[in-house]
Amino acid sequence: MKSVDQFPHHLLSIDDLGSDGIAEVLRVTDSFVEVGHRANPKVPALRGRTVATLFFEDSTRTRVSFETAAKRLSADVLSFAVGSSSVRKGESLRDTVETIEAMGIDAIIIRHPSSGTPTQVAGWITNSSVINAGDGWHEHPTQALLDLYTVRQALGGGDEGMDRFKSLQVVIVGDIRHSRVARSQVAAYAALGAAVTLVAPPTLLPPSIDGWPIAAVSHDIDKELPSADVVSLLRLQSERGSGEFVPSLREYTTRFGLTGRRAAMLKPETLILHPGPMVRGVEIASEVADLPAAHITGQVSNGVAVRMAVLFLILGQSPAEGSSDV
Repeated sequence: MKSVDQFPHHLLSIDDLGSDGIAEVLRVTDSFVEVGHRANPKVPALRGRTVATLFFEDSTRTRVSFETAAKRLSADVLSFAVGSSSVRKGESLRDTVETIEAMGIDAIIIRHPSSGTPTQVAGWITNSSVINAGDGWHEHPTQALLDLYTVRQALGGGDEGMDRFKSLQVVIVGDIRHSRVARSQVAAYAALGAAVTLVAPPTLLPPSIDGWPIAAVSHDIDKELPSADVVSLLRLQSERGSGEFVPSLREYTTRFGLTGRRAAMLKPETLILHPGPMVRGVEIASEVADLPAAHITGQVSNGVAVRMAVLFLILGQSPAEGSSDV
């Protein structure tokens, strides 16, 4: 397993981690889940460090999760409001991030509508770490990590939970074409040995899936559900134009929504996930979202602990080397 010394300086893609790095994040997350249950859920692990969030797209859920994670690690947090920043006054992105780094920032957490922007930012700066909080249609690595942690938890946790990924049948349903979450999920599940099937109408698949580490592509959700161990649903991303790729929301729900009837086709132990925000009644029926098999609220809760682990591994030290801080 990768040691902290081998953990990447930046987290831009799931591929930066590999299977050992993913396992390390999930292992360290266990410690921070325990921290979250304390009366005072705060540790001094990153005291003296400064983390900045730089979001060029709205995402309250992810930004607040990262900021909460950093604060629980006792890091100082700066949240840059792009809408009122110098970027709006004509300053280039490069000048902005170089200015932020010059302030002594240790990590920049960036979300941007253009794919590849965090990688570009990482090439411009010298000392700060860059964490990708979602870039265009490319990736959203920490979302995939919290999904995997939620699954591992449900499978018993620890080494037992990790080992069971090798036999999992994972079905990802929905707007694959526009989803950075799907790309990170596929890479992460495949790295741990799970078999991934993509289910979507042809219009909501990428123009090419050559090189994607998947087992199959299907346009028939009813065929895939009975054998699924994990069903991960994706919303239609209307802000990226997905509404133009389906005749209507009603037809999409009829053919690909996880309705009550379809939920009854699942094995009793099958896990239902959704990265959020959910659109109840479209990709998932309201009554299905509230089933015990749906771990959607758990995903949100685990997001803080997973992002604590990522920040800790990038900026701090391993609990094995300094467990008194955790």
